[in-house]
Amino acid sequence: MQNFTHVEGRAYPWGAKNIDTDVIIPAHYLKTVSREGLGRGAFETVRATDGNIFDDPRYAGAPVLIAGDNFGCGSSREHAAWALGDMGVRAVIAPSFSDIFSGNAVKNGILPVVLPQAAVDRLIEVARDHPITVDLETCTVTTPFQDRFPFEIDPFRRQCLLEGLDEIGITLAMAPAITGFEAEMARDRPWLAGRTGAAPHAA
Repeated sequence: MQNFTHVEGRAYPWGAKNIDTDVIIPAHYLKTVSREGLGRGAFETVRATDGNIFDDPRYAGAPVLIAGDNFGCGSSREHAAWALGDMGVRAVIAPSFSDIFSGNAVKNGILPVVLPQAAVDRLIEVARDHPITVDLETCTVTTPFQDRFPFEIDPFRRQCLLEGLDEIGITLAMAPAITGFEAEMARDRPWLAGRTGAAPHAA
């Protein structure tokens, strides 16, 4: 997983509320097990409308998406995070997120930033013509106009993003401790390791 420290660039100034995972990536894309190419299907129904924000060349490749309340609601599908990542989104800013989507986002290197509606409205205004910066190290979102919006994030999720670790990565990072524990168990309780000639004493 790619680590996240900060990102600076254009943002999609969308602000739409109650965007469910079927809008993010329609169900007919769920047959794939590959993350590659899902960005082309992201927001397919929105992109079917002329003048939509996702096909506006001003925001092409924007690493930040600014959305409304309850982003990522609906069914649980990791493909939604995959699609956002494939289209280049590294952070999503909204007043609230679905818990499941928020978890899936973090596991795929995407930072969900929760900010009050007033802050989101201001960022949408700025993002129409200017870049914004999302900094996970300082937990702030800033603009070229000295706006500074602090946000909170679970410390464990923050550390995972900063270090680029998902559950597998966390486990692999603990490999020396796991190996040491297994060696100790094999030495002190050889019958658990399947070794013959050793058994616990009967009471």
